[in-house]
Amino acid sequence: QVHLVESGGGSVQAGGSLRLSCAASGYTGTLPCMGWFRQAPGKEREPVASLYTLGPESDYADSVKGRFTISQDNAKNTVYLEMNSLKPEDTAMYFCAADPAARLPTYCDTDILLHFEDRGKGTQVTVSS
Repeated sequence: QVHLVESGGGSVQAGGSLRLSCAASGYTGTLPCMGWFRQAPGKEREPVASLYTLGPESDYADSVKGRFTISQDNAKNTVYLEMNSLKPEDTAMYFCAADPAARLPTYCDTDILLHFEDRGKGTQVTVSS
């Protein structure tokens, strides 16, 4: 089973930046699909970004396009989420997810990210106004 560990969360002021990391273990080779979703208190989970690492091809939620960037380090089986121009509405627990079975970029869209069974425990991001 894939084990995912997130790090890099914290508290910043609006307009600031944070870089989240997700390190994967328990998988031989490069995980084909990794991504991020978030959940704020009292709200539903929201997909944020996904990365088909074998492309690479990325996909973003409209709410973060132009501000967030997902990237990879295949040698470390790690993905990053660079978050810039942060807004208070970005405040949430951010979770990493992965799908070892994705074989095409279309199976790695943000639309299906929430269905991935392999997930981390999350890292908190708090943006103050």
